[in-house]
Amino acid sequence: MSALLLAVAALWLAAAGVSLRAALSLRRLPPGDAAAPPLDARVSVVLAARDEAARLETTVRQLAAQRGVRLEIVAVDDRSRDETPALLERLRSEIRELMPVRVDALPPGWVGKCHAQHVGSRLATGEWLLFSDGDIWLAPDLLARALRQAAADGVDHLALTPHLRPPRGPMGLPYQACLLPLAVAMSVMADLVNRDHPRAFVGIGAFNLIRRARYDAIGGHQPLRMDVVDDMKLGALVRRSGGRTRVYVGDDDVQCDWAADVRGIVRALEKNSFASAEFRLGFVVAATLLLGALYLLGLLGPWLDGGAGLLAFAGFASLGLAGVFHARLHRYALAAGVLLPLMLPFALLVLWNSTLVTLRQGGIRWRDTFYPLAELRRGLVPRP
Repeated sequence: MSALLLAVAALWLAAAGVSLRAALSLRRLPPGDAAAPPLDARVSVVLAARDEAARLETTVRQLAAQRGVRLEIVAVDDRSRDETPALLERLRSEIRELMPVRVDALPPGWVGKCHAQHVGSRLATGEWLLFSDGDIWLAPDLLARALRQAAADGVDHLALTPHLRPPRGPMGLPYQACLLPLAVAMSVMADLVNRDHPRAFVGIGAFNLIRRARYDAIGGHQPLRMDVVDDMKLGALVRRSGGRTRVYVGDDDVQCDWAADVRGIVRALEKNSFASAEFRLGFVVAATLLLGALYLLGLLGPWLDGGAGLLAFAGFASLGLAGVFHARLHRYALAAGVLLPLMLPFALLVLWNSTLVTLRQGGIRWRDTFYPLAELRRGLVPRP
């Protein structure tokens, strides 16, 4: 038992070290220079929207307010049944950069959002493409700053993590604590990407900026047509093609109107958590058993063995130190970071909810369209 608990302590300390390195290495974009001349580059923002009339106007108006770039907004209405078409037509008369596009039918062999992004990309004329969502609000100088940073980094793909605003009141802390394990996992992958690890990849649906030449070289959205985690797999295609990605913390530059509460987090990740595991039930079971055993042995170590058990608990608790730095990075309450080790079961809950719902349904229902599991598995984009 002592040897086992010492191994547990070492594994938790290693996990805390990797997490801490990610928190200390990730950066926000540098602030803009008001005296900098406008960029000559043309950027096409491609939005795939379905039934988002309540939020889309704010998104489009904030995009149209971008400074320092030549802008085009391709808003693809993906079979909406609300007021989205009428909203886009009204905005087109006011915003000259806006190009509304309507998709009335989904062709076979495509996920709806991927098809909408494909349609938008074919119409876009920019040297750079930004794939974003209808509920994302950007700072007015963000595109110019992101383009300058991509040039400085020498990359064709730049992604930004969005800031997810916690609810006000007593539920704010639980919300942040539940989000943090997911944010840490993304940050660790982002750190590996920024170090050009050959197997690491990241793409973020809120802000995926890619050079048009690289996008065309990877085949655009054609390879992604049946991949539910298309935003992440865009980064995988960039990596597989020999390209490089850089990831920055969006913070207030990229704000997302996402899940409103803890239950909303579980629902929002229902369609893509099992997909992120490439629909492999064996992987989910193995990950649960391993993480569950490490969790219990670390938490209960002092009651299992006085000396080695205390070390196992100390290693387990050290993840809270890394959590504090992640909370600071994302401007969350520091208490949420301290709670990070205890919140790991929530990450497993999210994964298992997605797994069981997908298996029970025999596929995924997304944007009022059902996609069979067998087709989704055949359409997976391989990892680098």
